[in-house]
Amino acid sequence: MAREQFNDLLWFLAVAEERSFTRAAARLGISQSTLSHTIKRLETRMGVLLLNRTTRNVATTEAGERLHQSLAPRVAEIEAEMASIMEYRDKPAGRIRLTLSDHALHTLVWPKLRDVLTDYPDIKVEFSIDSAFRNIVDSGFDAGIRLGESVENDMIAVKIGPDWRMAAVASPSYLAARGTPLHPKDLIAHNCINIRQVAAGGLYAWEFEKDGNELRVRVDGQLTFNGSYEMVDAALLGYGIANVPEDIAAAHVASGDLVEVLAGWSQPFPGYFLYYPSRRQNLPAFRVVVEALRHRT
Repeated sequence: MAREQFNDLLWFLAVAEERSFTRAAARLGISQSTLSHTIKRLETRMGVLLLNRTTRNVATTEAGERLHQSLAPRVAEIEAEMASIMEYRDKPAGRIRLTLSDHALHTLVWPKLRDVLTDYPDIKVEFSIDSAFRNIVDSGFDAGIRLGESVENDMIAVKIGPDWRMAAVASPSYLAARGTPLHPKDLIAHNCINIRQVAAGGLYAWEFEKDGNELRVRVDGQLTFNGSYEMVDAALLGYGIANVPEDIAAAHVASGDLVEVLAGWSQPFPGYFLYYPSRRQNLPAFRVVVEALRHRT
């Protein structure tokens, strides 16, 4: 059905409900002559008389009443559904898919979101744990969470956490048996617990910096993981030296179960950012998540 034909039906419905061309025209914001011409056109197209007109009132014919009874509930249903859909502009609701690392989820994202989401039961969040940098548009994600240095320039990026540093740690028993490295290059002679970076297609080269001197050291060892928490567990068991985010090793260092080495070579760097295409920022549910995660100093 052409759009103008659908409008004809809506205008007929207004006349049938108001039982007056004058009131219906005022309700629709059109002239009475335009409305009268439209109803005549509808009757001609359908081949039946829909309205009985007198100088005092307007009443539906039998055919007109049948059309009215058929149209009214359907239009009301459409209007109700439209009103429900329009609530998405103001009411935070819907599903949000995020890609992020296990470290970002456990130390930052979940602690910030878990209390907020209880206030918004209609917001559904899906967390996809992945260390690779994803093209979130092609992969069907609403946003990604990665370190600031990894975010592409064409994305909106919101800082969601403080700067942090890596810490090279090992158990006291391992260091007693193998010695303590004093320079990053000493790691080449050690059993190091590696992590594989899917995005880079290989093993992570450990990064160090001191007094403006930057070094990248490719280490080797018996174990390779794709998650930092497993690396900490292996280091606690004496399998070697692990280079992990400082915060997940801090408690073990404080208790003496792990010892940090090369501390002077581990400098802070920009922390996690939420990145997303600009078209996502107008959705109420997405705005709730962004504001909950935003880093505030």
